[in-house]
Amino acid sequence: MYEIIDTFPAFLTYWDKAQNLSSDEQVEGWEKEYMASWPKLLAKQLNNYASRNLDWFRFARDVVFPHFNERLPAIQEARKNLLESGESIYSRAQKALDFKSDVIFVIYVGIGCGAGWVTTFKDSPAILFGLENIAECGWSNPEAIKGLIAHETGHLAHQHWRKQKAKLPGSGPWWQLYEEGFAQRCESLILGDDSFHQTKSDKHNDWLNWCRSHKSWLAAEYLKAAAEDKTVKVFFGSWFEIEGRIETGYFLGHEAIRILEKNHSLKQIALIDDAESLLKPLLQRMI
Repeated sequence: MYEIIDTFPAFLTYWDKAQNLSSDEQVEGWEKEYMASWPKLLAKQLNNYASRNLDWFRFARDVVFPHFNERLPAIQEARKNLLESGESIYSRAQKALDFKSDVIFVIYVGIGCGAGWVTTFKDSPAILFGLENIAECGWSNPEAIKGLIAHETGHLAHQHWRKQKAKLPGSGPWWQLYEEGFAQRCESLILGDDSFHQTKSDKHNDWLNWCRSHKSWLAAEYLKAAAEDKTVKVFFGSWFEIEGRIETGYFLGHEAIRILEKNHSLKQIALIDDAESLLKPLLQRMI
């Protein structure tokens, strides 16, 4: 089963009334009017902020909502391309990765929880697509959207295979490198070896060449951060940068997974338990 829940028309109805209100009123309206029809979607976003000990209301008001008007054309383009490409790319992904799973694509305008997010919705595996983050990253164009769908489907396949074998997710810097690297590698397998959606933005069109030329340095920096128990968030997420480049950890993880593929199938890689023992030596060899 493939289903799309498109909340964008409801967002437009809300925003038409809210765009000239005060910032506080805009956020209140987002929560109590627009999100009122999808309480579980609202709860997931608020819980995401709570898990990081962040004030969602303040962050939405000060960082996210001030850009809605200027980014509205990009938000609309992202939604259009998700509707046009969603089913075909998901079908292509299932064939390329050889897995079967129901899915719900949820299209919404949120408070900065991510461009794509694999979770459950209505008791089904789901991918949530945050239009506000997609627009912020410059990924609204058709090719970037296809890459983002493929990447998130990689996460979905990973979770699907682990759930079948009752494998719990891990945590920490090595698990994050493994998890994001796995999804990034899936994107390449689905769409082609040079498919990195991070390169599809005008803001980051040199991303892949830069990552390749700085691979040794990036590997050393990641090893250092992980060894010193420092946060590795600068390697992940669209709000953090290294030398002006976002999500460089996705590249490192992709390279490590690609090496593992020489001796293991993708499904075998999906089921590993100790990410550190496998990935750490691979990064050490990249230096």
